[in-house]
Amino acid sequence: MTGSRPPSRSRIPGSGLAKGLAVTLRTMTKRAHTAQYPDVQPELPPRSRGVIGLFEENCTVCMLCARECPDWCIYIDSHKETVPAATPGGRERSRNVLDRFAIDFSLCMYCGICIEVCPFDALFWSPEFEYAETDIRDLTHERDKLREWMWTVPAPPALDPAAEEPKELAAARKAAEKLAAARAEADRSEAEQAAGAPDATGPAAPPAEGGQA
Repeated sequence: MTGSRPPSRSRIPGSGLAKGLAVTLRTMTKRAHTAQYPDVQPELPPRSRGVIGLFEENCTVCMLCARECPDWCIYIDSHKETVPAATPGGRERSRNVLDRFAIDFSLCMYCGICIEVCPFDALFWSPEFEYAETDIRDLTHERDKLREWMWTVPAPPALDPAAEEPKELAAARKAAEKLAAARAEADRSEAEQAAGAPDATGPAAPPAEGGQA
């Protein structure tokens, strides 16, 4: 036994055309808006994903961004330098020095993984988008260009007043309050000791009886 098909709705001939004409009529009554680019720059959202800016001072050459990049479009070169001991008898340290940091924007898919995984806040989104080139090989931008884009990174949005205080600020505030309380206690102890000590500049004691004038 085969199931019966539900009866199809009867459609009025030309109803689809009428709906299309209705959309056209509604659009014709609205004023057209033309973006006068490039004479007038567009107003982009503050957190637009344009290009990636590099804050070189925060980069420790941990290579985490290059390893996590799904397109392998980040190129990093570095070398090691020996840092002398800070104190006599101390031990020398070695640190990584950044030589090259480049991003091939012809491969980048703007996923933002490199920015999210950076543990030292060295990468940021910049709303800049005018970096087209006539040669695809010129879309590999070195760290000097990435550093220029860093200065166009907008400030982060303000925190929610009802949000929990960051752990770093809470620890710093508690340490400052503890130090202020210790200083206040020390000042109070000094004031009490000064109040209880004899006054060296007070009046002299009267001479003993029978003494010479």
